[in-house]
Amino acid sequence: LEFTYVFSYFVRPQGKFDPEDYALYVQPVASFNSVEQFWNTYCFLKRPADINEKVDFHMFKEGIKPVWEDDANRKGGKWILRLKKGFSSRIWENLILAMIGEQFLVGEEICGAVCSIRNQEDIVSLWNRTADNLATTNRIRDTLRRVLNLPPNAILEYKRHDDCLKHGPKQLSPYKCGLAEKIK
Repeated sequence: LEFTYVFSYFVRPQGKFDPEDYALYVQPVASFNSVEQFWNTYCFLKRPADINEKVDFHMFKEGIKPVWEDDANRKGGKWILRLKKGFSSRIWENLILAMIGEQFLVGEEICGAVCSIRNQEDIVSLWNRTADNLATTNRIRDTLRRVLNLPPNAILEYKRHDDCLKHGPKQLSPYKCGLAEKIK
């Protein structure tokens, strides 16, 4: 592989939790830099659809933490896809295979991916370095649609990390694409 990647996860701690401490609770699982190492790790990981608690799965390039504040992420953003329960395993697998297979054709621009398991829905996101590069951001969006085989009405939202740093995680960029509902 062109890059070394790290699988990690986050489980929200019991009791009071300050989101600024997120990075302290991210647990690395394994790193890999070959297809063989990827499959040797991935085949032993639980699939997102098999998880019943709130957890975030990450696959990021080595040296990049799955937090907005990381230098590689600070000026970037993420494409977000919200899914009905039961679809996250296939989407997550297709996304990370596209990443390690260099399907996005944007070089260093891709930082990593997150799959967030929640009570009502699952959320998959792909993080990139440069939110201001519209051509690259659009290429990533278009490649996501293709590699995930998304229907035309699937909504992809783009969230800039600097918006998150200024306003908190609920602030969405006005840049949305798609027309209607979540993937069925």
